Amino acid sequence: MQSQHACNTGDSLEAPHTPHASHGSVAALRRGAFAVSLRPVTDSMDDTTAHDDLDAAAWRKSSRAGLAYGLAAYSMWGVFPIYFHALSAVPPWIVLCHRIFWSVLFLALVVSVRGEWKALRPILRSRRNVLYLSLGSVLIALNWLIFIYGVGSRQVVEVSLGYFINPLLSIALGMVFLRERLRGWQWVAVLIAATAVANLALRGKGFPWIAVSAAGTFGFYGLVRKKVDINSLHGLLVETTILFPLSVVALALAPARATPATTLGLLSMLGILTAVPLLMFGAAVRRLQLSTIGFLQYVGPTGQLLVALLIFHEPLARAQLTSFALCWLGIAVYTADSILTRRPQAVADEPE
Repeated sequence: MQSQHACNTGDSLEAPHTPHASHGSVAALRRGAFAVSLRPVTDSMDDTTAHDDLDAAAWRKSSRAGLAYGLAAYSMWGVFPIYFHALSAVPPWIVLCHRIFWSVLFLALVVSVRGEWKALRPILRSRRNVLYLSLGSVLIALNWLIFIYGVGSRQVVEVSLGYFINPLLSIALGMVFLRERLRGWQWVAVLIAATAVANLALRGKGFPWIAVSAAGTFGFYGLVRKKVDINSLHGLLVETTILFPLSVVALALAPARATPATTLGLLSMLGILTAVPLLMFGAAVRRLQLSTIGFLQYVGPTGQLLVALLIFHEPLARAQLTSFALCWLGIAVYTADSILTRRPQAVADEPE
């Protein structure tokens, strides 16, 4: 393009002595220089626009897939109580041991199929990482046990309240342990959540220890996991592997009891039940903005509450309804602050 433009300009400079030559040079300049110089620029702009359109289309497709993965993951966590309710005849600690046992086997299979064992080696070489993951294993085991007990004792309403409170509790923990500074409206949201718990403790049947302990164990679990640079799938594999020997011993020493084949089948599927939504959650995080994930995380406890009310027909006392209303108000304040300040909401690493 540049050589063609130079050639035409040179003709006009070399033959200015006749009108014909000068006229021809101008005509050539008009036909050649402008025609040649404009066309490549236009083509370049068209190529850029087409490339941008393809990128935008790919981004929209990826976002739609991410939204589908996210909704599927949180919806599965929302209906988890139905599955664990079918195991309510089994002692909660036995269900926990089975969940750990089968999770290790299935997660190890997933990591093997994906060829990701090498990614775990640098993490496990650090004593600090192993200590944090060991602490995380204790916290997630306690969280699972509380969840299983809450479902088995038909207290799913209180369990769901705990997971509604969790994001707001995570903000407070970040302030205390990570020295994160809270904005004014974040303070308001945290105080509203504290009021919801106090209301249930004073006006309800007693202190809502299931809601508080579920939120507390999971909140501290998220705090510990922030200390280790590892994704949810690999982290859970390491944590359940740490608990694996204890689970095997506990199952071996458990009193012999007749267990129906259906119940054994449900117990053996706990590894898949744990891993599948976690894989979907990971796929969603890679494709969506954290602000979107922040909104989706409330699908889980909402589903649990609906299961409790519509399927298990658990009562919803006035004190509980007031606490839920306060909790939703706190979430609304927190969400509005996140939107206005354009900062994503805190997202749990792996619910339930």
